[in-house]
Amino acid sequence: MTNELNGVDIRVPDKDYRIACPAAEQEDLVASARLLDMRMREIRQTGRVIGSDRIAVLAALNIANELLQLKKAQDGGETAVTRRLGRLQERIGEALSAQPALDSSAEKV
Repeated sequence: MTNELNGVDIRVPDKDYRIACPAAEQEDLVASARLLDMRMREIRQTGRVIGSDRIAVLAALNIANELLQLKKAQDGGETAVTRRLGRLQERIGEALSAQPALDSSAEKV
């Protein structure tokens, strides 16, 4: 597998770009461009923001915020799972310590 870069043509609101990208990442780049295009068009349609640069910055900030929220939710989920596993380990330890020890020298019946 090579790290050769290929040119990928994308269109983000009314402007074409040619981006160098490894072949293995082309689909993700195209999907990212579609998402950005969609978000920029949504912001532009509100009519409250003027200028492509401002629209692009707002779209990027919204996407970045969503990414951070997802990361926080994922980290919180991992923390909850870690706490739950810790409690389960404690309960298992307590259950094992409450059982009488098996004495290997006890008579067999």
